[in-house]
Amino acid sequence: MAITDRDLMDALAPLTRPNMLELSRRLGVARNTLQARLDRLQRDGVVAGYEPVVDLKAAGFGVLAFMTLEIAQGQESSALHVIGTVPEVLEVHKITGPGDLFCRVVARDNEHLHDVVEAVLTAPGVTRTTTTLVLNSPVNRVSPSSAAVAALLGTNDQ
Repeated sequence: MAITDRDLMDALAPLTRPNMLELSRRLGVARNTLQARLDRLQRDGVVAGYEPVVDLKAAGFGVLAFMTLEIAQGQESSALHVIGTVPEVLEVHKITGPGDLFCRVVARDNEHLHDVVEAVLTAPGVTRTTTTLVLNSPVNRVSPSSAAVAALLGTNDQ
């Protein structure tokens, strides 16, 4: 059976758990103490999971952009439903100020970014988009989830 990158990313998420014995030695605390604290952080939702850190550029997605979307009144849920199916859209935030939604998107190149913008524009109620290209990311603390990357890798199979 042939395995795809997407299959691998889907399978990695539940496996990337920390080694509690190694962590307890490194931090100088008892393994049970560390485990209890980590269990509490997970139960409280502070730690939501363990996933691989993926370099999107190395995965073939060298263009990072942000899109501000204006949505017609009463159309937000319909628009979000469609936007959520576009794998290149990594994040969507409701915002104040000009625009209604702020999206972080990736693409292979500028032509692909154009296709992503067109896909977002098919969402009902999207009346206007403003796209800003990222030139450089000197501080980057956000990594997409492995599920988002798995969906993206599915779009990279040409």
